[in-house]
Amino acid sequence: MPIRRVGVVGAGTMGQGIIQVTAEAGIAVVFQEVNQEAIDRALAGISASLDTEVAKWGITEKEKALIMSRIGTTTTYEGFNEVDLVIEAVDEDLEKKKSIYDLLNQICRSNVIYATNTSTLSVSNLGFYSGRPDRFIGMHFQPPVPKKPLVEIVRGLSTSDQTYQLVREFAITLQKTAIEVFEWPGYVTTRVMIPLINEAVFALMEGVASAEDIDKAMVLGCGMEMGPLHMADAMGLDTVVFQMEHLFRELGDIKYRPCPLLKKMIRAGHLGVKTGKGFFEYELPDSVKVHPHVASVL
Repeated sequence: MPIRRVGVVGAGTMGQGIIQVTAEAGIAVVFQEVNQEAIDRALAGISASLDTEVAKWGITEKEKALIMSRIGTTTTYEGFNEVDLVIEAVDEDLEKKKSIYDLLNQICRSNVIYATNTSTLSVSNLGFYSGRPDRFIGMHFQPPVPKKPLVEIVRGLSTSDQTYQLVREFAITLQKTAIEVFEWPGYVTTRVMIPLINEAVFALMEGVASAEDIDKAMVLGCGMEMGPLHMADAMGLDTVVFQMEHLFRELGDIKYRPCPLLKKMIRAGHLGVKTGKGFFEYELPDSVKVHPHVASVL
């Protein structure tokens, strides 16, 4: 059963990227959001991302229009009865995801595959709640989705070989490099990168070097595309700490204990790119910045 039509639940930053690359691959995609305002915001974000490609002569205006024409929208899951794959990309909230699967089961055909973009919750556990654990899998894309070539395809305990193969072929259609991951907290990318970011923050806190020189050392000395402190800013320092604490709880390893400087910066509202200030400063329109009061009190 080739995947010819895709449904995406949630059109935040990750969802928008998934919708865009799916439409760019020539696959019809319909996405669900809670209201028309959220839909309009998502479409504007996808359009702006494609405009960047037009400006670089990566695509033409005609090609952009064709990509956008493949994207459908709904607030009620209309059209999800026709999809072959559903990708869920909502917040890391177990109860919210469970309620979504309950709704999908009333609409989607029994052979439809469900994929989750979760980075912290158990794929096996979500598969159990989906009611179709053999047709449930993780697709952990890397932000920004249109630019990063990797997707981790995460097998739950009950994920069938057929489901894995179909989703792997779909990832290849999206021109992504797929790696097979067997469920474990943090998968590969998060588990390896989080301790690196944490150690870079400890080095900064202990006065080993400046933030600029720590990142310069890792870019020029280790061949990283982006230094770990810039990476933390891009992810959002609140997100970084959330992932650290999740790994610390799950694995009990001290290397995942968040550096105190991270929590201090979060309390000050310095979350990185989204607030215009983290380890570095960023010029962003006021409408894009997150007000410091939304920072978690850690």
